[in-house]
Amino acid sequence: MSEPTFPARLEPGAAPRRILLTGASSGIGWEAALQLRRAGHRLVLPCRDGATAEATVRRLAEAGEGLEPQAPVCDLGDLESVECLAAELTRRGEPIDSLVLNAGLQYTGAPEPQVSAQGRELTIAVNHLAHQLLGQRLMPLLVAGREPRLVVTASEVHDPAAAGGRVGSPAGLGDLSGLRAGLKPAEGFAMVDGVSPFDADKAYKDSKLCNVLFAREAERRLRQQGPPLPVIAWSPGLVIPRSSGGFFRRSRVHNEWGQRLFALVARDLLRLTESVENAGARLAAFAAADSPLPAGFSYFSNRVLGPGRLRFEAVSPSAEALDDAKARELWAVSARLLGADRLGTEALG
Repeated sequence: MSEPTFPARLEPGAAPRRILLTGASSGIGWEAALQLRRAGHRLVLPCRDGATAEATVRRLAEAGEGLEPQAPVCDLGDLESVECLAAELTRRGEPIDSLVLNAGLQYTGAPEPQVSAQGRELTIAVNHLAHQLLGQRLMPLLVAGREPRLVVTASEVHDPAAAGGRVGSPAGLGDLSGLRAGLKPAEGFAMVDGVSPFDADKAYKDSKLCNVLFAREAERRLRQQGPPLPVIAWSPGLVIPRSSGGFFRRSRVHNEWGQRLFALVARDLLRLTESVENAGARLAAFAAADSPLPAGFSYFSNRVLGPGRLRFEAVSPSAEALDDAKARELWAVSARLLGADRLGTEALG
């Protein structure tokens, strides 16, 4: 696999791009939005509610000069909200140069599943289904963009052989029987494989595996329709802000002190973590690097080489993530599930 041909940080003077970035209100999404705005890019930053949208725009304005971003309300836990945003952007018809599907939810340690507005398990609903719907509906705008690219934030935990993937139950989607069960009226699912008992941490790992499979299948479908364009799935590594004991994702932690202890050991003692600033810089570079990105699918990961030693490079995702048949099937079943929730999924369906 080829080495990255883009800078680790966003270079000033890059040609302005129109970038849609989910998850910009906090964590690495916020850091990426900050750098992108300072570099003069036009940002669309969907936020889960009006208060979050207002606060995000205000914080960006206070942080320095740049174009005022659009911050439409889009709750990824409600597919009707996602559809409304996609329909409005489609109506406007403005091309998207970079579609960055970055937002993520993890409710660590929860004993029972939480559900979305449509009654779906919340982790898979937010991290996968909402992003597939957004990706499908906005793909025509992306194809019309200037040097378009699709960027999906995944995680090394999708890979049972990776360090993070070996902790707890491994990621694995089985035959998607849980997802298929959701196609039946009034039936939900706790886990995608339909077999495992509910495990909030495994649900997160499974959603990240779905992210990589989605990215690969999106690239294949785009390639069938025209010239290949860059589709990047990436793992930022273990990112724990110094300002708190929690993780960088939109988390609902059910064992706060356990998480704080883990953060202390991993970040401060073993030095195995990445900073929010560096991870945000990587995301900004993916979204808007001035140098061309390689066409086709690529997966990049921030590998831990030892205490305080990280190396960001192109690597192979897990064996399951490379399963072409499973990527096609996940896309198809997910699209049917989105349709079962009475939402239009026209593009690339």
